[in-house]
Amino acid sequence: MESFIKFEGQNEIEFLERFSSEKECYAYLAHHKWSNGFVCPHCKSTEEDHCKIEFHKRCKKCLHLISPTSYTLFHKVKFGIVKAFYVVFKMSATTKSISAEQLAKNIGVNRKTALLFQHKVRLAMKSSENYPMTGQIEVDEAFIGQKEDDKIGRGAEDKAQIVLAVEKYGATGVKRMYVQMIENASSSELKKIFEKHISNEAKVLTDKWRGYSPITELYNITQEKSEPDVNFKVMHRCVQQLKSWLRGIHHSVNKNYLQGYLNEFCYRINRSIHKNSIFENLIERMVLGEKTTKKTLKLVYST
Repeated sequence: MESFIKFEGQNEIEFLERFSSEKECYAYLAHHKWSNGFVCPHCKSTEEDHCKIEFHKRCKKCLHLISPTSYTLFHKVKFGIVKAFYVVFKMSATTKSISAEQLAKNIGVNRKTALLFQHKVRLAMKSSENYPMTGQIEVDEAFIGQKEDDKIGRGAEDKAQIVLAVEKYGATGVKRMYVQMIENASSSELKKIFEKHISNEAKVLTDKWRGYSPITELYNITQEKSEPDVNFKVMHRCVQQLKSWLRGIHHSVNKNYLQGYLNEFCYRINRSIHKNSIFENLIERMVLGEKTTKKTLKLVYST
């Protein structure tokens, strides 16, 4: 049996050469799925029976047959595992990802099929929420959506509202970034991003919006008036980059799935210093992710 070699880097030619066949893709998935040993998903037995199908496992106790894609986000992919690997590569290793329209053309499927699998990949890009930010943090709200003729900011009813938390690296750099959809700018909604992503030890800077005031009792928050080109420079740059990415790559986004796009944007930002292993990391997450369907996607994104 050949020793396992991780794929590293962002070179698309090297990627296509490495994963040119189903056998190579299934072997890669099988390694990640069973690298810590076999456990039957049905009866939890760790005993294997002989299986003639390459890269598959059969449980000795209940005789259940498990493929490398079973119980993963690759479950029943409609267009083949080689193309599925290509989608994961384009959404992780490339700087700006790829639109559903362009992806559909690249792999020869319809837009809905491409978009559905992209949504599954975005589920794997969701933060584990296990490593809260501890440094210098800026928090602010923004609106995502089309411009309206006479309403901007908090008066724009048709826009989606979000709250962003950016952990600064030095004076102008970004170490990590998280974005959360919110119903409104109330304290209870704003507090969501603090509870999920910010440590009580962090030093947080916000503007003087009153919704942050009650949260100052729980977190180390400094509030100051936001002035263009004077403060919140890192935050304002991040907001503009996010909006430009949504408009430039995806053009329009269904509000029901917006959180998935936000997760995708943050995932690449947060792993920007680990670009060499970003594809490998996302494959691991896809294997660990539970299978999902079109019917359950909206429910998953809303939690």
